[in-house]
Amino acid sequence: MNQPTPAIVTQSAVRRLPRLALILFCVAYVLPGFLGREPWKNADVSAFGVMLEMAAGHSGWWSPQVLGLAVEEAGPLPYWLGAAFIRLLPFVSPDFAVRIPFALLLALTLICTWYTVYHLARQPAAQPVAFAFGGEAQPTDYARALADAGLLALMACLGLAQLSHETTPDLARLAWVSLLLFAASRLAHAGSRRPLRSVFAWGVAVLGLVFSGAPWIAVLLASGLLLILWLSRRTPPSSVPQTDWLLETPVSGRDPLLSAALSLVVVFVVAIYLGQVPAPALQTPWAEVQWRSWGKLLVWFTWPAWPLVLWTLWRWRHQLLRPHVALPLWAALVSVADSALSDERDRALLLGLPALASLAAFALPTLRRSVAALVDWFTLVFFSGCALVIWVIWLAMQTGVPAKPAANVARLAPGFVPEFSFLLFAAGAIATAAWLWLVAWRVGRHRQALWKSLVLPAAGSTLCWLLLMTLWLPLLDFGRSYGPISRSIARLVSPQSCVLVDGLSQAQIAALQYHGRLELVRTGASDENRCRSLVVDPENQRSLDQRVDLTQWAFKATVRRLTDNKESLLVYQRVSR
Repeated sequence: MNQPTPAIVTQSAVRRLPRLALILFCVAYVLPGFLGREPWKNADVSAFGVMLEMAAGHSGWWSPQVLGLAVEEAGPLPYWLGAAFIRLLPFVSPDFAVRIPFALLLALTLICTWYTVYHLARQPAAQPVAFAFGGEAQPTDYARALADAGLLALMACLGLAQLSHETTPDLARLAWVSLLLFAASRLAHAGSRRPLRSVFAWGVAVLGLVFSGAPWIAVLLASGLLLILWLSRRTPPSSVPQTDWLLETPVSGRDPLLSAALSLVVVFVVAIYLGQVPAPALQTPWAEVQWRSWGKLLVWFTWPAWPLVLWTLWRWRHQLLRPHVALPLWAALVSVADSALSDERDRALLLGLPALASLAAFALPTLRRSVAALVDWFTLVFFSGCALVIWVIWLAMQTGVPAKPAANVARLAPGFVPEFSFLLFAAGAIATAAWLWLVAWRVGRHRQALWKSLVLPAAGSTLCWLLLMTLWLPLLDFGRSYGPISRSIARLVSPQSCVLVDGLSQAQIAALQYHGRLELVRTGASDENRCRSLVVDPENQRSLDQRVDLTQWAFKATVRRLTDNKESLLVYQRVSR
């Protein structure tokens, strides 16, 4: 027996969020972080260095390498994208060229999330209660309103901001996961036309995940989604016609679920043949998981989606096996479990944000008005306070007043000299004015709109991210970039000569090559004798004599990152050939 839907929504509550406003939201979220900044440590500059090596022809395209060693992040596809754009756009700086495809991947993530929620909301089991005398929300309008809410929920998640603006494989995986979830939701939507397009999107997503270094995530996620779709076909809601293409038993090979399963198998077999599928390994056993720190990450990283997700699971508990709940729930569970067992928990958890945002959207039709008002007030206070702090510290950097924030900046970033940029100031001022206008608009209008409770969280998150990427951009570049230390080392080493490196990370090597414009050679290479300078990681200093004849080298200087005394590099000069 089918349980009644918990959603009670009137037609007046599903008014559309203005398309121009939604587009501006997305633009204001996507562009800051991709424009004007240097590559940051560690993952961002590491991936950028691999793309530079590929574009210059110093690395194979099937087996990415840096100075002859395999890269830290497997999967060549994200590096192909960056290297291809470096070659296609030689007239722009390489660090800007590589950001173009990754900005498009973030845009793809936002678009797929919107359409995922739209197709899930068109499910019969997801529809609101039909009123005796009419007036309930129409299916299409209801789906659009929930899709708007899902997109806003994604942009509101605190953990999305930084990681989604890096040129790393993590952003590529995020885009492919969102595309896979979109394809599954479209396959689940019985009224969706041309199912082969959904199968094509499914195949592209699986292919992208496998060749972006996440083959086992692709298999686990795609297999679970296929199982849910098959089960929904076996136990359809009574309101869905049995003759629909998704529910009828196919008599030919054109069944979209069979095609999706075949694409998964074919991609995986090809990837195994090409050596892109390593043996599965459990990075962190369950018994060694630090549950407290992981729980804290889960709370702040997925805020404000996770309270809404819990509410969705409670209110829609009788429909947990229906596609509109089961599909995003499975995707979220895969990501959350992978995060608990992964060494880089935040990057693994990033892949679950589109699914969590989709689940969060379905909380809104059942949310009480008092709870929605509480969310609004908390969001208003929290993000207004964050914006105020950003402005106060920026003012202290520029004028020295207030004195305490200025002193803190000088202590944490010694040597940083702030410069006033009218362009960055104007962007921050316009964003702040837009926030104030939005708060007044939210209070005065659209009180019944279904997506109203997520407007302020999404706008507040966008505001703070934009302020950080404008007002604080010079400070963040100074503190998070390897540029200053790379340029300092470049001034110390012999000009027009290669530099020998020992024990440096992939990020440090990439920074020295790009910011320092240095030709680097690893210790042990056949041509190391032509190098006149040596740069060593302090942790490798004790065993350095096993790889280098120290009688030929004289210590010259210790170069530290100005914002981190614990990170330093040792510079040696050759005294004899």
